[in-house]
Amino acid sequence: MSAEGPPPPAARRGRPGRLQTKTGVASVHSEGSGHAYDVRLKLTKEVLTIQKQDVICASGSGLRANHRTVTLRRQPVGGLGLSIKGGVEHGVPVVISKIFRDLAADQTGMLFVGDALLQVNGINVESATHKEVVHLLKNAGDEVTITVEYLREAPSFLKLPLGSPGPSSQPGSGASSPLFDSGLHLNGASSNTAPSSPSSPVANEPKYEKRWLDALSLPLSMARVSRCRAGADTFRSGAIQVQALDGVSSGPLQFHTAQERADWLRAVSANISDLMLQNVKMANKCCSPCDQVVHMGWVSERLGGAGSSQTFRPRFLALKGSSFYVFVSPPVSTLDWVQAEKTYHLCEVLFKVHKLWLPDDCCAQASLSLGLQDPDGGDHGPFCFSVLVGHGGGHVFSVELGNELAAWELSFQRATFRAVQRTGSKTYPCSWQGATLCFTVDFALGFTCFDSKTKGVLWRFKFSQLKGSSDDGKARVKLLFQSLDTKQIEMKELEFQDLTAVLHCIHSFMAARVASVDPAFVHSQSIAGRHVCSS
Repeated sequence: MSAEGPPPPAARRGRPGRLQTKTGVASVHSEGSGHAYDVRLKLTKEVLTIQKQDVICASGSGLRANHRTVTLRRQPVGGLGLSIKGGVEHGVPVVISKIFRDLAADQTGMLFVGDALLQVNGINVESATHKEVVHLLKNAGDEVTITVEYLREAPSFLKLPLGSPGPSSQPGSGASSPLFDSGLHLNGASSNTAPSSPSSPVANEPKYEKRWLDALSLPLSMARVSRCRAGADTFRSGAIQVQALDGVSSGPLQFHTAQERADWLRAVSANISDLMLQNVKMANKCCSPCDQVVHMGWVSERLGGAGSSQTFRPRFLALKGSSFYVFVSPPVSTLDWVQAEKTYHLCEVLFKVHKLWLPDDCCAQASLSLGLQDPDGGDHGPFCFSVLVGHGGGHVFSVELGNELAAWELSFQRATFRAVQRTGSKTYPCSWQGATLCFTVDFALGFTCFDSKTKGVLWRFKFSQLKGSSDDGKARVKLLFQSLDTKQIEMKELEFQDLTAVLHCIHSFMAARVASVDPAFVHSQSIAGRHVCSS
């Protein structure tokens, strides 16, 4: 997150809804069972909490109610007063899917939608089929004792209602299907016709409630949110995932609609960004004025391939002083800054926004690509940029939102311009026709070439005199300068060991020189920023 000065209007409009507090429901994929189950999300400015539903003992000892044994008295009208779903043939236990108001199951106060049946009259049914459990319950007599345990990770395909159980407007049928309710509110088979007294809780028995309980809390400071599954190398566009600084992950969070997914992605990203800004400010208290952090944050680095074969890995980038850092994990202390995977001088790198690739209307193309508008309610991505370095090398990074891309672009420009001003000049060894020379790019003087032994100046030109250049892509470059006196073009040809670094340096110094004369130049050169503003 950038720490230097207020953002331009484009950046402000590109990051709506700062410090969001939000709640909602998502589905999490269980690696163990292979099923998805529903969870509730609670977002605050510092923490994302994942909650699971559970049955707790509201009075008595212990918080959670693990195994509960309940006796139901079958009623002449309404039977047991519940419906069930599931079965071992579908890879899930048989669970209570409906409880009908004021009937036998509801009157106990101890049974809940989502309870998995463990035993029926002492018979273990954990490995029973749906049909077997239906038959057992219907033929268990007037008094049925069941042992249950709340299924905290009920598969989403069971479509169990969330929240407190309520009356069903449509009683279940008697059909025996693992994915449809088998209604046991009917009379069923009874050993006698005498009416049974209704089920009711005993006065001294514990009382139970179904509640959302915290299962996992993820601190958002230095956290990462992405559509790239943490620890995997494939791009997942249908889910988001939050990973805390300590590596604890939310797992892939699936949402019912693309709009919900986009809203949650933006909300979590906004809170992480604001906390990142606080971390930047804290880090800068320990840094000298010339070594301040300009911007830092998580990205995904693309590792070869194209299209569906693209793979990614998480990396943490930082712009600090005159350097660009690439980390495997964020620097949380002063000593961590020397642990960077890669470090580059900002004067010798080139930032490049990748083409915004959606077709048709240009303005619509920009806003859609940046994730600011979407007629389907979703968001597109990833949004890529390259950082080209010396010897023809480079990195391709991606972020999830368009405003993040705009922030990185503007921060790179600012950090590079300030690095140029602090550095002042860069000198590179070069040669031409066997002579050993030195080539200097100076912020105040422009270009100078001199003999490396005698230090005698061979030629010097201002930045404004450079009219063009060409290179062979390897070591040789031709620079075309216009003489101030004759207005004729003079060509100077040189060879460098690292031509790419020299060309990047020339670009950085010239852009910084223009920016020093025209401060608006920085914003005018922001490709992503212009699209954010136009949208």
